[in-house]
Amino acid sequence: MSFDLEALRRAVDRHGRVARVVVAEVAGSVPRGPGTAMLVWAEGGGLAQSGTIGGGALELAAAEAALGREGLTRHPLGPSLGQCCGGAVVLLTEHFDAARVAALEGQEVIARGPGEMPLAVRRLIDRARGQGVRPEPQLVQGWMVEPVARAERQLWIWGAGHVGRAVVETLAPLPELALTWIDTAPERFPQEVPEGVTVVPAAQPERLVRHAPESAEHLILTYSHEIDFALCHALLEHGFGFAGLIGSETKWARFRKRLATLGHPDARIARICCPIGQKSYGKHPQAIAIGVAAHLLNRETGDGQAWQTHFSASGA
Repeated sequence: MSFDLEALRRAVDRHGRVARVVVAEVAGSVPRGPGTAMLVWAEGGGLAQSGTIGGGALELAAAEAALGREGLTRHPLGPSLGQCCGGAVVLLTEHFDAARVAALEGQEVIARGPGEMPLAVRRLIDRARGQGVRPEPQLVQGWMVEPVARAERQLWIWGAGHVGRAVVETLAPLPELALTWIDTAPERFPQEVPEGVTVVPAAQPERLVRHAPESAEHLILTYSHEIDFALCHALLEHGFGFAGLIGSETKWARFRKRLATLGHPDARIARICCPIGQKSYGKHPQAIAIGVAAHLLNRETGDGQAWQTHFSASGA
């Protein structure tokens, strides 16, 4: 996990004073690891939050106290909290307003704590600056060190139908993904789009392919087989990091023949994954979204081959 500065900025812009509670250190069996954070703010006479530090009594107690305290607190996850994990968690609670968020701008690693910065913290920051080695979130001699979250993967989602919407809702909260969402007209998108998602209406979506980074990943989920085909053709000409197409094996067989007729070699065509997801999950949009999300996340961990099991779906 890392410091999601963009999410914090949006929360402060919307709610004013916001508390950020982050897991600073853990020991033994615990729900979540260092760097896991939640935001808490006052709303309608009560409290509201985004994110989670693991749920249960720990999260409830931390949220209730968040706006009334700052600093480090230690929480044994035993009888006092009614949790059976058996470990212990150190939480860091901090309050942010617009000025304090602005002071964090431009930092790749956010380090804060009492007194003079320890040499060990300076070394972590220097290593990040000089060698590009981002530190893991950790508590070092009373100083909390967190790399700033950055979207390292560009994901372009083509289609705002029921499957496209489910996929976006599932993937949007992941800070490592920068989502670009395309469909043929503004009315194709929902009235409320998840924060951080870039929406692009385009009458001819395939013409946007040339603007995508060649390393970008793509999910083709449109309402039209002809648009799907045009996107496949454009991506094969442009280049991509990954491309997944929703559809049946029959649809893909027809596409392969048409793409070959246009001069694309079989090996290049085979780079497009169709169908995508996990067939056993079923055809409900949320089930498809879960399967597609798992496929993408397993690609990042190098276990993508385990998710080549196909599903058949009739479109988005």
